[in-house]
Amino acid sequence: MIRVLLVDDDPLVRRSLRQILDSDPGIEVVAEADDGDAVVEAVQAHHPDLVLMDLRMRRVHGVEATAAVRALPGAPEVVAMTSFGADEQVLRALDAGARGFLLKDTSPSAIKLAVHDVMAGDASLSPAVARYLVDHVTSDRHGPVRDGAAGRLAVLTDRERQIALGVHAGLTNDEIGRQLFVSGATVKTHLSNVLTKLDLDGRVQLAILVERSGTAAGTTG
Repeated sequence: MIRVLLVDDDPLVRRSLRQILDSDPGIEVVAEADDGDAVVEAVQAHHPDLVLMDLRMRRVHGVEATAAVRALPGAPEVVAMTSFGADEQVLRALDAGARGFLLKDTSPSAIKLAVHDVMAGDASLSPAVARYLVDHVTSDRHGPVRDGAAGRLAVLTDRERQIALGVHAGLTNDEIGRQLFVSGATVKTHLSNVLTKLDLDGRVQLAILVERSGTAAGTTG
């Protein structure tokens, strides 16, 4: 059972999300919070596995609340949500530690799937959000952003770099392992080392860093 904390300053939105999630036998909504300043206390009180986090709230922005939650010991995963179109808030939320980003017009089935995907270790992005990320990072392939990202990746070993490229390509640990003739468990260990070296919080942040560096494009000629 996946324990979920709902965070949104609109009670009607919270009610709708609760109805959606409660219809899934594998998900339990354990608590709600009405603004970002109440999230940390709610997490500590109810120990959710995942926080479904609105970004634009009245008192404390969802990005700040996400960073605060992800800094907690044994932090739950966070999926950010917004009713606005994909914009720079996407990158801010992912940089703060969110493992997914959904627009509020996402279908109920896709919202439930996102919860399961993130808890399984995968990222979950609405198609519009994914397109925004691609457009954003490809526009920064030249100049300081690219050079800075490439410099960060330079600390990786050849094997770690191969695994980072596999994550960028959207492959699972087992799929990367088959390409490199190692087990998925070995890939998981290397990936953990990569994230620690680069001070990243998950696969989404690693994929963005690889894209910004131009490394993936360079491997294809």
